[in-house]
Amino acid sequence: MATEHLSPLDLAFWRIESADHPMHLGALAVFRATGPGAAERAAHLLTARCAAVPRLRRRIRDVLLPVGAAAWSPDPGFDPARHVFLVRTGEAVPHAAAGPLMARPLDRALPPWEAHVLAGPDPDSFAVLFKFHHALADGLGALALAATLFDEGTAPRPPVRPVPEQRGGSVLRRLPGILAARVQDVGQALEIGAAVARAGLPLGVPTALTADSTGSGARAVAGLALDLDEVNLVRKGAGGTVNDVLIALVAGALRRWLAERGDPEPWGAGPRALVPVSRRRGVAGSGGAGNRLSGYLLRLPLAEADPLRRLDSVRAAMDRNKDAGPARGAGAVALLADHVHPLGHRLGGPLVAQAARLLFDILVTSVPLPSFTFTLGGSPVREVYPLAPLARGQSLAVAVSTYKGTVHYGLVADAAAVPDLAALAGALRAELDELVREVS
Repeated sequence: MATEHLSPLDLAFWRIESADHPMHLGALAVFRATGPGAAERAAHLLTARCAAVPRLRRRIRDVLLPVGAAAWSPDPGFDPARHVFLVRTGEAVPHAAAGPLMARPLDRALPPWEAHVLAGPDPDSFAVLFKFHHALADGLGALALAATLFDEGTAPRPPVRPVPEQRGGSVLRRLPGILAARVQDVGQALEIGAAVARAGLPLGVPTALTADSTGSGARAVAGLALDLDEVNLVRKGAGGTVNDVLIALVAGALRRWLAERGDPEPWGAGPRALVPVSRRRGVAGSGGAGNRLSGYLLRLPLAEADPLRRLDSVRAAMDRNKDAGPARGAGAVALLADHVHPLGHRLGGPLVAQAARLLFDILVTSVPLPSFTFTLGGSPVREVYPLAPLARGQSLAVAVSTYKGTVHYGLVADAAAVPDLAALAGALRAELDELVREVS
């Protein structure tokens, strides 16, 4: 069997991780229990089903060649009990229990994923926190992997796509195209690098969005559910897309939150938000694990006091990004990973991790979910909160998904830098209320 090396971007995510800045993403799924023992039944099913998913049985190992590279290999001692855990939290709200679990790095000697079944005091509900290392999957890839663990008939099973055979005899015939592609790749890298330089330094970023460069290692998690009909009401009344409204809500909520904290009035163009863009076509065609990502970069207009003007500013910035495309601009910095030798990722990973604040100030990512209902052991999912990793020097990451007519914001913060994360979730609710009043 041919060795499957990590792609350059997957390798970058693997190398930049540190104990205080783990590079796993998560999803907190809240279930409506179908009867007594539902949490225990869910843990049993996850334990049994994960062993049948080949990608969940693979770990990452270093290889000799190419120097600095890493590859996937089966874990000969795979034990589901080291990946699926039943946790009795005593917490009525599962987000509180998710924070410490998100802070804990995955065991790098094992297949890089975990599932924590959170059984709280409410017998009518339970939650599952899925953790997948970013080297294993991006948001859509993680969804495809998690879907293999849900009940049959409630989640799509991504097709297994064969790896195309590489025929050495055709290299000469393909040489002109290879050379042309290489020249194009170099030009793209130079263009992205120039765009990063033009994007500017992190000036005027609120101190609440920065953390000590070492980071506390502790994590806080909060979530908020909003009615998609209200978001669509704003979209129809003010223009733009649903995603434009969701990003503008983040900008307005940050402005409110800073004012409530008594922080200085926002000034300047605003913090730079990195908005990842998937290069996948959807779950069914995702092709499994790995990362297929680019991104957009835009300024969050915190200094703008009018909520509709904030939305206009966000919409205009997103339109400019879309016109340029996801392969250009400062937000496409992830594509530069393809131009780095594996040894560069190995030696430069810590430096890249420390440079995150030079590239962006806050992550705002969206993970689209299918419209059907997920179930596990017959218990349906009623809420899904995506959770993003936190970059070094940054205090907050925002992820959002839409499921069954509800928008779910998942907030992950450095617990020391942001002790009042619940207040930010409340500010999101207040911002949507104001926008609804403005367009009504």
